Order: sequence, then structure tokens, then C-alpha cells
Amino acid sequence: MRANLWLRTASRVLVRVARFRATEFYEVENRAKRIPWQGFLAPGASAEFRVTARKSKLYHSDAIAERLASGVSSRLKDAGGDGQPAAPAAPDRQLFVVRVYRDEFTISADASGGLLHMRGYRQAVAKAPLRETLAAALLLANAWNGDVPLLDPLCGSGTIPIEGALIARRIAPGARRLFAFMRWPSFEPAEWRGLLDEAQSLALASSPIRILGSDRDAGGIESARSNAERAGVAGDVEFSVRAISAIEPPAERGLLATNPPYGKRVGHRSNVGDLYAQLGNVARERCRGWRIAMYSPDARLAKQTALPFREALRTSNGGIKVALIAAEVPDSAASNPTDRG
Repeated sequence: MRANLWLRTASRVLVRVARFRATEFYEVENRAKRIPWQGFLAPGASAEFRVTARKSKLYHSDAIAERLASGVSSRLKDAGGDGQPAAPAAPDRQLFVVRVYRDEFTISADASGGLLHMRGYRQAVAKAPLRETLAAALLLANAWNGDVPLLDPLCGSGTIPIEGALIARRIAPGARRLFAFMRWPSFEPAEWRGLLDEAQSLALASSPIRILGSDRDAGGIESARSNAERAGVAGDVEFSVRAISAIEPPAERGLLATNPPYGKRVGHRSNVGDLYAQLGNVARERCRGWRIAMYSPDARLAKQTALPFREALRTSNGGIKVALIAAEVPDSAASNPTDRG
């Protein structure tokens, strides 16, 4: 419960249910009959199995799922139920993730339900929105915890500034949503309420630092303001419609964090290169001594900024492989970075 409530960058929380070895389908069914599924399946709920198998004698994922489902039915019947999970279309469907590697089975119950980036506030989106978990990762990977100003000059629907406000105010990202574990027979509502009360007591009334988000797209800024309102941080983020060249960063040094277009889903490649160059020019002129961090799909695009970027990690965004890169903006406008990679 605590992991689902507080994790900002994870996609889901899995709870280990069972581990066993099997090389024949009858073994899978027999082992499945011994697993206490009733701890994860409320009456009327159905079990869904997502199976992946590698380097194993049993590799047919659908056949494995069928044997596990048969084991579930037998176990529930022995436990006093009717032995028949609900139809696949049932709304209370519990996902079990099954990984088979070298004949070793690992079965886990999905405790999250919807992926954890679905905080519940982002209903209005701009083009190619960044997932909430990736926005949080951009900040946390740069050790940003709300102690210095935050600026996103290409904020779109506001995900990075909003995630920044949640971090700055110590607001639990999962406090406003429901989770799969709430349907488990073992769920303790009083314990969950205690965790929510604890989280509320830790939250700050307002952000201790300035958080700014801007974009030249007025529709995107309208969406950002609506999302911030739903997230409960509307008063913590200063949104404005403006071009990159018109940004007005706070005097105090901070973090410029953004997710520029990649030239694949949004914008043309030639125009995107010019945008990166402009971002670098504006950063050197108006954000001297700041740290800058962003996602980039191509080192050649990052090089257009003429800033000494270093790669922190690699991930994917919407199926596009990207690198999280960061750099220190030179203190002097006359400084020339020696490394433009």
C-alpha cells in the first residue's frame, strides 16, 4: 500500500504469489491448485494471466494461462467458492504477471491496477504528452526535491511543472486514485486510511519555491492550468503563454527541465534542430549557472544546444528510445563548452 501511494517513477507494484519449477503442463496445474488465490480474488472477480516464457520447455503462453486458470478454479472450489471465476469481461479483473525462465515459474499479483503514471489529474493533454512517471524521473534523476526554482519553457499540458509541485509540496502521487489491492479480501481499509492521513500530515500547504511553466501554445497552457487544478497545485505553478525567447527565469539559480519535440511525432526534424539551438542560446543568456535537463532521442539534436550535456540514463517515451541528459549552464555568456556531445 505504501509503495503504491508514494512511488513516483514505477509503472506498477507486483506482489510475489508463488515460485515453482515445471516442465509439463500437468505440473503447472497441480502447482496452481496449491496457491492461495483467494487472498487476491474477491468473490466474483476474474483472474487474468499475462505470461511470458523464455528458454523453457513450456513456451506456449496461452496454454500456460489455461492451466493456471484451471488451478485457480480448483483452488477456489476447495476454499468454499463455486470454483468459477467471473467471465473475462467482468470489471473486477485481477492481473497476474507470470514469467517463465529456464522452466522456473514466477507468479505475481498486480497490486496497482491502472499503471502508476495514471495519477488521475491529467485529463487535458497537448500533443505527445510526457508520462507523469517520466516527468518525475527527469526531476529526481537530477536530485531536484523542491529546494531551487523549476522552469519548463516547453511545458505543453504541464506535466513536468505539476509533478514538480507535487514533489515540492511532498504530496503523495497516489493519494487521489484507486488501486487493485483495494479489491483483495485481505485489504484493510483502516490501514489505508492511516497511510493517507500520514501522507496528508507530511504535505506542505504550498510550494516553498517558484515553479514556472510556459509554452507558445495557448491551448496547451489552458490544459496545463486545468490539470494543475485537478492535481491540487494550481496555486503552486505559474503558467504563461510565451515563446522560449521571452522566458523570465527567477534570479535564484535553479533547474530548467523540459521535454522538447523529437521531430518524430511532433514537428519536423529540421525545425526541431533550430528549436534545440534556440533553447541552448536562451539558456546561456538567461539561465547562467542553472542546471538544464531534458529527454532527447538523438545526441545530434542535443549537440545543437552547444551545452556540455552528459547522459544520466536511457528509457523510452511513447515507444521512442530517449536519453535523459543534463548539463550545467556556463556562468558567463562568453563561456564556450569544450565538450558539445
